[in-house]
Amino acid sequence: MATEEHKELAYYIKEVHASLRKSSSKIGFRRAWLEHCKNESILKKYAKCMERLATVHWDSNCLDKSNAVVSRIQWSADYCYNYYINEHYLKFRDREIDISQKININIDTSEQFSLPLKLLDVGSCYNPFKMYTFLDVLPIDLCPANNSVYQCDFLNVVIGKETIIESQNIKQLEQNSYDIVTFCFLLEYIPNSELRIEACVRAYNLLKSGGILIINTPDSKHVGANSKLMKCWRYTLACLGFSRIKYEKFKHMHCLVFRKSLHKDIAIRWTTLCKEPIMEYGLFIPQDFLSEKEEDDHTNLDKASIICNNDSATITEHFDELPFSYDE
Repeated sequence: MATEEHKELAYYIKEVHASLRKSSSKIGFRRAWLEHCKNESILKKYAKCMERLATVHWDSNCLDKSNAVVSRIQWSADYCYNYYINEHYLKFRDREIDISQKININIDTSEQFSLPLKLLDVGSCYNPFKMYTFLDVLPIDLCPANNSVYQCDFLNVVIGKETIIESQNIKQLEQNSYDIVTFCFLLEYIPNSELRIEACVRAYNLLKSGGILIINTPDSKHVGANSKLMKCWRYTLACLGFSRIKYEKFKHMHCLVFRKSLHKDIAIRWTTLCKEPIMEYGLFIPQDFLSEKEEDDHTNLDKASIICNNDSATITEHFDELPFSYDE
């Protein structure tokens, strides 16, 4: 069961997300995002809340009933190790070679990587991947929680021929240079589908051919509840040139891995062969479909449960569905 501090931290995170979505609907998502990026007091409090949630509450709550590790960080690191060091990427490369021959396109099959693997951790907060020696991590965040993380607005930073860092600020990121890009609980922070797609396009441009984009997104409902959204995510990322190569649903989150195909047409071919009628172009999250009144009702209910210390099943269910809430 979540502690009162856990609930209060999760409530603040949800409140910031809801406020940003409301602002986006009123003044436009680009203006809302830029104004949000200028609000230092909110950004600093958000960073502190996220760091404490992750390091104090999530780390003690990352096992399922069978004691299997479902930490988003450990899951992501393990997949990177298997994909590159255990050479699982070879089967995906061979599959793409076979597809390229079927659709008569030329591809460069010389995937280049070396240890340590270059990882761009977007929305890093406190640099959780720093413990892995096989990774060369560039941790970036809108408002870093500590000095090991660089300040960067990923949605607006320049992508060019080299990475440029001034003090603790990222001025430019090098294109086609990363083995891995991670979005660990990032996309639900971004207030609408269009901006989330832009983030994924940027990840595509930063990755090497054959590189991987790892996305973790919170969801406490059963695996089928939001399956339509996950299918839309797969379809949308394929349109961008990504092939989904791994998907797991855990109690509190979805974990997905997308490979930057050696040629965009390889991923796009999947959209023509496998598109279902329910698949739409968009990266939507459940909160996108709440009316302003519904969002206010959810927020007020969460706040009331903290104030009243109400442990009823209804209140607990609402906390279980909070972004970043890992109640047991």
